[in-house]
Amino acid sequence: MLARRPRNPLQALQRRTQELKLQVDGLLSESQLKEALEASKRRDIYQRCIQLKQAIDENKDALQKLNKADEPAPIGNYNQKKEDEHSLLDKLTHQLQELAVSISRENITEIGALPEREEGDNSAEEAEEEDDDEEEESEDTGDEEETEEEEKQEHESQQQATGKEYIAIGDFTAQQAGDLTFKKGEILLVIEKKPDGWWIAKNTKGNKGLIPRTYLEPYNKEEGQDSSEEGSEEDTEVGDQTAEGAAVKQRTDSHWNAVRKAISEQINTIDVLTTMGAIPSGFRPSMLFQLLEEGNQFQASYFLQPELTPSQLAFRDLMWDAKAGTIKSIPSRVSFILTLWSCKMIPLPGTSIQVLSRHVSLCLFDGNKVLSNIHTVRATWQPKKPKTWTFSPQVTGILPCLLDGDCFIRSNSSSPDLGILFELGISYIRNSTGERGELSCGWVFLKLFDASGIPIPANLLPETLIGSMCSIHLLIFYRQILGDVLLKDRMSMQSADLISNTVLATFPKLLEQPDMMDALRSSWAEKESTLKRSEKRDKEFLKAMFLLVYHNCMVPLLHSTLLPPYRWAEEETEAARWKVITDFLKQNQDGEGGLQALLSPHGVHEPFDISEQTYDFLGELRKNTA
Repeated sequence: MLARRPRNPLQALQRRTQELKLQVDGLLSESQLKEALEASKRRDIYQRCIQLKQAIDENKDALQKLNKADEPAPIGNYNQKKEDEHSLLDKLTHQLQELAVSISRENITEIGALPEREEGDNSAEEAEEEDDDEEEESEDTGDEEETEEEEKQEHESQQQATGKEYIAIGDFTAQQAGDLTFKKGEILLVIEKKPDGWWIAKNTKGNKGLIPRTYLEPYNKEEGQDSSEEGSEEDTEVGDQTAEGAAVKQRTDSHWNAVRKAISEQINTIDVLTTMGAIPSGFRPSMLFQLLEEGNQFQASYFLQPELTPSQLAFRDLMWDAKAGTIKSIPSRVSFILTLWSCKMIPLPGTSIQVLSRHVSLCLFDGNKVLSNIHTVRATWQPKKPKTWTFSPQVTGILPCLLDGDCFIRSNSSSPDLGILFELGISYIRNSTGERGELSCGWVFLKLFDASGIPIPANLLPETLIGSMCSIHLLIFYRQILGDVLLKDRMSMQSADLISNTVLATFPKLLEQPDMMDALRSSWAEKESTLKRSEKRDKEFLKAMFLLVYHNCMVPLLHSTLLPPYRWAEEETEAARWKVITDFLKQNQDGEGGLQALLSPHGVHEPFDISEQTYDFLGELRKNTA
């Protein structure tokens, strides 16, 4: 009897993939009639999505472990076949994720879209017996004490999140033993929150059981109103401290509900993506990054431009002081300095993605809309303490302004709910597909109760702006030059012609490139160190020197073909750009200067564009919102 020929391992995986493809295709065909399907059938399709996703992941893992040496016979184009197989599995995963999200959205339109139960989760008694106090192993024995303290704080915050009252927004009838039946409008006390969405609760009669979280809204006794599901967490306590040492007290106001509502509209879809493995647990798509992608209306360069009055005949926030010979200072209702120190208990993103940047984005917010530019500060971290992010206050010297934890805040908004919204986020690249994206892992809202912020020597800035303290003197120079050009030196105030001015035309581009701002800051610091005291007190002389430094350093560098385009959180691009920048600055230090760089046969620059030299203030003006 002949021995059975051993099966080709790659061929076996290919067959398994084809079987999975047939199952996915069948599920997609079945789901095309989901509008006519009952809720129970849609839940069944959703559960099968999860099961198929797990099977595909297992096939991916097996494919990853395959080696050409494992094959009993030679296979042509082995590596290419493995890549093709991996691509097919990724495609099937993407199809399942889209289907799961689609079904989830369909369920959201119905009160009663039930979360999926974990296996064995059939009764409140069994759920109560589960141990929720699992502790993560310490990354390093020297950090055990701090890790235990952090885990204790995290556990205490979880306990505080339970024991709260919720109001039912629909009728629910028990489907299994251990479920709790309730009616719409009934008040329920949540005892424990399970990660699968089935929570343990008690009604007013003392009966306990499992309830689906999608039927609940937090119950506010004082206001008589509810908030979003995101509002189930306790009000965040913000311990920011001003220069006078006055700490901001814990808030008990209902304004935070509006913030929660604004940042949690897609919570159900995100839960599905997390379950399907598209988003790491504890993360969700970044809200502020999405706003930045919509255009320049949330960038600092936009808020740096002047604004017209409602009549469109004069500048509202740029006025000339004839006596002082400069633009008038603009008082703002809120003006202070804020220092970022650290963030703790940040969730780990897992191994499926590579983190490119850890950062905090902040903006002025009134509970309904963003009122300022969105400013981002990059965080640093240590492998021994991956859950803690730290910042670098008082950036000086060659440290990048992107790391500056000292931020100035200016706002003239009269909203009583004005505050600062902080979003913790990461930039990532997915290991399996190379997809890039932005995720958020939490928000904090710091309400500003009045206009008694700490004054800073920056009143020549626009009335609304957020930025780094290390670059504030550069922004003031720009505003002064802007005032000179638009208010003092213009031949006619009625003229709307293009203005020939390189600084006004190009500075907004620099503002959105932190490494170029660092180059300007470094060049100016070097020049300023050579000035005499009397020269430093002469404002006109300082402006002239700033213009000289700008034309000598920034103009040639900004249009050099050697400088790669700026890309956020791309380490290779950032390193390549910084090498070009430092090489150019060194040439300037050696006395070659910007003119020499422009005329050098070795320097290659972009073709001349009139936009490099002209400033269209009508095209750059901010729209009046009065």
